[in-house]
Amino acid sequence: MSEELLINYTPMESRVAVLTDGATSEIVIERHQKLGLVGNIYLGTVVRVLPGMQAAFVDIGQMRTAFLHANDMQKPKRSSDGLDEPPRPVITHLPMATPAKANDKQGHSASVDVANVAVKLAEMPAQPLIEHRLREGDRVLVRVIKDELGTKGARLTTNISLPSRYLVYLPDSEPYVGVSTRIEEREERVRLKESLTRLMAEANLQGGLIARTAAEKISDAKLKEDIHYLMQLWQTIIARTAAAKMQPAKRAELIYQELPLPLRCIRDLVNEKTSKVLVDHRQIYHEVAYFAQEFVPSIAPLVAHYTGEVPLFDLYRVEEDLQNALKRRVDLKSGGYLMIDQTEAMTTIDVNTGSYVGTRSLEETVYKTNLEAAHVIARQIRLRNLGGIIILDFIDMAEPLHRSDVLSTLQQQLATDPAKTNITQVSELGLVEMTRKRVRESLPQQLCEPCPVCQGKGYIKTAETVCFEIFREIMRYARTYHTARQFTVIGHESVIDLMLSTEASTVADLEQLIAKPIRFLVEGCYQQEEYSITFE
Repeated sequence: MSEELLINYTPMESRVAVLTDGATSEIVIERHQKLGLVGNIYLGTVVRVLPGMQAAFVDIGQMRTAFLHANDMQKPKRSSDGLDEPPRPVITHLPMATPAKANDKQGHSASVDVANVAVKLAEMPAQPLIEHRLREGDRVLVRVIKDELGTKGARLTTNISLPSRYLVYLPDSEPYVGVSTRIEEREERVRLKESLTRLMAEANLQGGLIARTAAEKISDAKLKEDIHYLMQLWQTIIARTAAAKMQPAKRAELIYQELPLPLRCIRDLVNEKTSKVLVDHRQIYHEVAYFAQEFVPSIAPLVAHYTGEVPLFDLYRVEEDLQNALKRRVDLKSGGYLMIDQTEAMTTIDVNTGSYVGTRSLEETVYKTNLEAAHVIARQIRLRNLGGIIILDFIDMAEPLHRSDVLSTLQQQLATDPAKTNITQVSELGLVEMTRKRVRESLPQQLCEPCPVCQGKGYIKTAETVCFEIFREIMRYARTYHTARQFTVIGHESVIDLMLSTEASTVADLEQLIAKPIRFLVEGCYQQEEYSITFE
């Protein structure tokens, strides 16, 4: 499996496409007038504390105030004398000797002493209440972990983390060394932990350090360079924060801004499978080449400047894939198809056999369609950047082995997705519930807006329904305005045509009932649901 990175830059926006074996697997777009906030660090001001939600709203200088939950706040460090330890929870009204039944992993029933469980809970330190940690007007250093989505403001955390090419530095964390779970080889994990522990001690680096996936097989010299870079960056942030606190009049200050999209993708998306990086803009090419030479020398030879006459995204059919990613329907090669519907609550993906009729049996036809759909679903989820709750409605399969194969295929395809996913088993109805970490808006949310005609419903009233609404409205007007001599209906062409043809007899009956004539006028600016009724 090989990957190619295509970087398209214009004065309006930057776009990056990841191609896996020649097929577009991911598209990231950043508008220059609306840069993403994820990774930025701000010195913000608390504008409201909500004890009932254990959250606070923080002004970081954006249109909407950002959201900070207590669970996303840094836990207070314990001091040796125990003075900084949070209070323990108080447990009351406990059945001291009442055994409860529970099932272990094998499904066997077991007795649990509720009193013992309560004692263990009481021994666990509780998260301090947010009203005891923040007050309105407090200045707080925060990092953005989720962009603004729809009507929701950005999501914040006080757990500051600084990424580099190979490492992530947690300056306020307890001393800790971690390794990405994507590095599976045990010997390599042990080597990285030992090397980072030693390098941290040599540099007198406080806090935590996590080895990213890109750190696999990387020499200690490269890791040492990353540690030095992160230390310098953290010192710069400390200095900027101190300077910002000296200006109390400013409610928000940008302390650290994430790299622009082309450089960020070099840092985060390039891996050992990357065979080529093409950039279609001369200045951005030089910036990318310099960044790669400084921070990722191994990929510097792969960076090339594309100068062809055909636009880069057209040459690799990325533009076509981008347009298709905005459609509800996705056709399968077999003749089946997917229907993808995204709402604020969740995304649903429905699998249909379509024109595929198979050759052997219904079960075999359904099985093959679902297998093909599992591959396409995984690609579409990443391509469209769908996040949150996703419900997959596979076609019902009678054979348990077939359901297991489809689920296994889906898990294998999602394993290459850099975003974290969690999948449930296939239900008897063929439904699979899954979640995918959502950091930024999906492609449809980023590039589209709700239809002004249907207000995002996806449907409008039929001409017949609008006709009947108009009839009822005329009846109300006739009862209210007794002195009116004539009514005039102004509406969309399809509605007026229906009234003068199919509903002509109904109009005649209505005129006789109200004893007043009704005129009709077509208004080209009206949508099908819009109409006006005037009277003289």
